[in-house]
Amino acid sequence: MAAQLCGIQPVSFERERQKIENMTATVVWSSPIATPELTNSEIHVWRVLLPTDQVAVRRLEATLASDEQARAARFIFERDQARFIAARGILRDSLGKYMRCAPQAVEFVYGPRGKPAVAGRSPLPALRFNLSHSNDLAVIAIARAREVGIDIEMIRPGIATDEIAKRYFSSKETAELSRMPAELRTEAFFLCWTRKEAYIKARGDGLHIPLDSFDVSLSPTMPATLSSADESRWSIESFVPSLATEPKYAGAVAAEGKDWTARYFDWK
Repeated sequence: MAAQLCGIQPVSFERERQKIENMTATVVWSSPIATPELTNSEIHVWRVLLPTDQVAVRRLEATLASDEQARAARFIFERDQARFIAARGILRDSLGKYMRCAPQAVEFVYGPRGKPAVAGRSPLPALRFNLSHSNDLAVIAIARAREVGIDIEMIRPGIATDEIAKRYFSSKETAELSRMPAELRTEAFFLCWTRKEAYIKARGDGLHIPLDSFDVSLSPTMPATLSSADESRWSIESFVPSLATEPKYAGAVAAEGKDWTARYFDWK
């Protein structure tokens, strides 16, 4: 009934799923680049399966700065600590490849709302980056001379409730979500969530931006769009970050401008 009211003819779940697969088939996760070259018109997205063995984690921990090691020590649960260390260590490793320096030589500065940036000067346009991880999967977005934000979330049906949507989504988004076929609603919820998170992380203002002050699209069968006071400055792209052996995830990257292309890589 909801589909008929909004002018959409009811279709089978399999047909909707095929549309989703066709849309995401263009995202190809390439082999890692030993010495990556990043142009001003590209955003590189790295997919990382976080290591859990202690040898790998401690090796990565040795590359962290003292403030990062102090943050790691504050985690109560060992698994959460290991994920934080691995994510930050791999971020340093990735940035070091672009900067042609050792991971421990990468220095960070932080904006007024806590968003990190690379310190120091370079003849090349400054690197911008963002990190997100959920469960044992992480993604890193790296760009030059443009702000960037990225988010992933493991798709968990128990989180995708109407109560949470009403609390964090705009009225337009909750209305669109309510019109979704039941079998697509959970995925649509997490598409909305990751697109909103990627946008506010790109802006660097965190939750100082009211979450109901802008809208994103959330249909799994349509491209990502943003409606905000500064929408001409930004664009958003969704992607599927899951590995074959992993749970399903939703992911989105947002960046300044309309003239960028995302390339996707596996970190090894």
